[in-house]
Amino acid sequence: MTIFILIVTVLVSLTAFYKPIVFDKLKFNPYRTAHNKEIWRLFTYGFVHADWIHLAVNMFVLLSFGSIVSSYYEIVFPGKANFYYLLLYFGGLFISAAPAFGKHKENFYYNSVGASGAVSAIVFSSIVFDPMNKIYLMFIPIGIPAILFGILYLVYSAYMDKKGSDNIGHDAHFWGGIFGFAITIILKPDLFFHFLNQIFG
Repeated sequence: MTIFILIVTVLVSLTAFYKPIVFDKLKFNPYRTAHNKEIWRLFTYGFVHADWIHLAVNMFVLLSFGSIVSSYYEIVFPGKANFYYLLLYFGGLFISAAPAFGKHKENFYYNSVGASGAVSAIVFSSIVFDPMNKIYLMFIPIGIPAILFGILYLVYSAYMDKKGSDNIGHDAHFWGGIFGFAITIILKPDLFFHFLNQIFG
């Protein structure tokens, strides 16, 4: 399922790079979503990206963590793994867009693109399963425990969203991460005890 989403995202993003009308039709614009009832934008924005680097980073992280989460889902949710994985991904897109929709639905000029919120949901779902897994960041030679990375990521995202000094949707990163962690546990509450045992056991 990860590979399927990745391929579709790359194909749609590449098309949108060269056909502005596709980009304009799929990007998340809260004003159009609210006033023109273009509800699809709450999901389709995740399939278009600002540039090649934006696309490459999101797809690299999706491939790295999506394959892990998909494997865990196959074990924990036999027969429902693909459905729940899609719920995780598309739910991440929807929840990530919700704060911006509330804040900017009267702002015609606000736009957002990229799969970052859904990818954050995937990353935080992986933290539920293996919170002590080591995550390696560029220029940092040692692995950071996933749970520590998650906490720092949320703090940073909340701070940068409040600061509002760049064009990055930090609120999407924050709420995507929260959703990914929460929905995984909601789907199987026993995973919360597994999560705690991995940390303190």
